[in-house]
Amino acid sequence: MRKEPLLFVCHRIPFPPNKGDKIRSFNMLKALSEKYDVFLASFVDDPYDWKFAGKLDQYCQDKLLLGQNKTVSKLKGTSAFLTGKAISLPYYDNGKMQSWIDKTLVTQQIKNVFVYSSVMAQFFNQKQLSELNVVVDFVDVDSDKWRQYAAGKSGLAKWVYSREHVKLAEFESYVAKQVNSSIFVSPQEAELFKKQIPQNYHGKVTGILNGVDTAFFDPQFEQEEESTDAVDVVFTGAMDYWANIDAVIWFSKFVWPLILAQKPSSTFYIVGGNPSDEVKALNGKKGVTVTGRVKDVRPFIRASKVAVAPLQIARGIQNKVLEAMSMEKPVVATSMAIEGIEADTSNVLVTDDPNDYADKVLALLTNSVVAKDNRTWIMANLQWQSTLKALPDFFESR
Repeated sequence: MRKEPLLFVCHRIPFPPNKGDKIRSFNMLKALSEKYDVFLASFVDDPYDWKFAGKLDQYCQDKLLLGQNKTVSKLKGTSAFLTGKAISLPYYDNGKMQSWIDKTLVTQQIKNVFVYSSVMAQFFNQKQLSELNVVVDFVDVDSDKWRQYAAGKSGLAKWVYSREHVKLAEFESYVAKQVNSSIFVSPQEAELFKKQIPQNYHGKVTGILNGVDTAFFDPQFEQEEESTDAVDVVFTGAMDYWANIDAVIWFSKFVWPLILAQKPSSTFYIVGGNPSDEVKALNGKKGVTVTGRVKDVRPFIRASKVAVAPLQIARGIQNKVLEAMSMEKPVVATSMAIEGIEADTSNVLVTDDPNDYADKVLALLTNSVVAKDNRTWIMANLQWQSTLKALPDFFESR
């Protein structure tokens, strides 16, 4: 039986769900596909992901996947200095994407549109944004990330990032004023965004929390091959993402030496795909291992004594924290990394001071714990089936 059609546009292919934005977009796609016939349009910026394209067929009636060359996209982005736009907009602009979306809206008589990431809203004109039933998941206040980036830069870089903060905030505000609903990853993120738009639009802004696939991130999962790696401290995440790169460099520079001074044989594993040159340079130095892309992050989390999330730049909810908690691991995080996760447990420790951070990690290395309370809290509060239960309702509220 044919269901009502829905167009789902996304800046990055929502499969495999192996990094923060793709974990959220995939679970949203999955939830919406249960009630709607989904037509998906997205970019593929990692050639590795093409092998998983067929996995999306069970959730979509039709799909358009377009390869995205990051170097070409960056060059396209520079046109923003001539047009006065945010760099992020021409970075994602694409004629084939535009044509497919325009055609699909007409041929499928689509009234419901789900936009994942604000930059994808550029493929709809003002009339479409306001007259179609459009829901945008901004996820984070992306413009504020650029403000944070700018704060740590100087000279030309500071000017470019500051400009992007202002221009992208202008576009985000424009989109929010047109569409039916604007979703963010947490109530805190939603409240931050409300500060940049007029009060009469606040009622259209809300938060939908991330969740965890607790059946997958189960400490009792069956492992294909037993790992012999001695993992003391673990960090997981996409290692071509600036905030993650900054986090492990900060930890390696300011915290890890303090830990090694007390426990010289300790090991620190940085687990995630596409590590930058800066991160690769850490590999093999003083107990640090950079794995690169792995088939499964769970063996590394399970083998560890403590998971760390030392982010200095962050927006939204960190999946790495939720996944470690679901695996019954204690977590030591910065206040940035824990924002939006109001976990009432004894095994999520928060500090921004390098000395205190080292002390907290050392205590867990000395007396390792099984953080059952972390998984219990996740099971009670942040499973995808509960956090996304209300998502389809956004298309019925207009």
